[in-house]
Amino acid sequence: MKIHAIQTGSVAIKTRQREGAGTGRRRFLNSLLDREWTEPLPIYAFLIEHPEGLLLVDTGETGRTADPGYFPAWHPYFRLGVREWVEPGEEIGPQLERLGLSPRDVRRVIMTHLHTDHAGGLHHFPGSEVLASPAEIAIASGIMGRARGYLNQHFPDWLRLRPLELDDGPFGPFPASKRLTAAGDVIALPAAGHTPGQIAVAVLDGSATILIAGDSSYTQDTMLRGVVDGVAPNDGAAKATLDRIKAYASETPTIYLPAHDPNTAQRLASRDIVPLSRRTRAAA
Repeated sequence: MKIHAIQTGSVAIKTRQREGAGTGRRRFLNSLLDREWTEPLPIYAFLIEHPEGLLLVDTGETGRTADPGYFPAWHPYFRLGVREWVEPGEEIGPQLERLGLSPRDVRRVIMTHLHTDHAGGLHHFPGSEVLASPAEIAIASGIMGRARGYLNQHFPDWLRLRPLELDDGPFGPFPASKRLTAAGDVIALPAAGHTPGQIAVAVLDGSATILIAGDSSYTQDTMLRGVVDGVAPNDGAAKATLDRIKAYASETPTIYLPAHDPNTAQRLASRDIVPLSRRTRAAA
């Protein structure tokens, strides 16, 4: 089994989105009004070359973000809170081709959540099964979905999201799970916080778990410090997810891969373990 971290362009956000300040709606307002931007951050999608077939976690962003009108000017977040740089050749489809693969080879696409920087590349996968949590599908749909910042008007016409029910029982500190392979080594986990329906994907790879975390946090450091981001609609849910990740990583060697951490690809390549596990502490 091999996992690829594939960068599909870059994004800059407000520093108070990366590390939220305040609680509730005030935290979101503080993020929008922040005058400081992060450096350009990577936008990662993750390809799992599994013996049962290719699995893709998120699809990254589309080069169409440069088109006038792609981001709705009426929406305060897209007007004030985000900047993106994506070349057409950076989209997930061409990147798979450069790996000697094709989007047609991808059996399943698992969406951590449906924000555009994770769902912008969906148009490359008309022949794949696309899964997202029922809560994420519901909250991203319709006019209210657009008001919440989901650009569902750009979803492909053919898209029929399959609800991913986490009905396989608890997994470590996580209250629910879903095995995504017959071997049981790729597992979807609840990761509400950044969005109410976000999931994470755990890959059991030898002696370590590779945790593809979506936007559970923007960096490993903010996860370790329990920092909720500036746009999460529910402080409590976000903190609970971070606590569960830390609890799991304290018991099991874990390689933590959030979608926008500049160190994600290097951490995957070097198999750098979260410095929480008992095995890590014992080795130190």
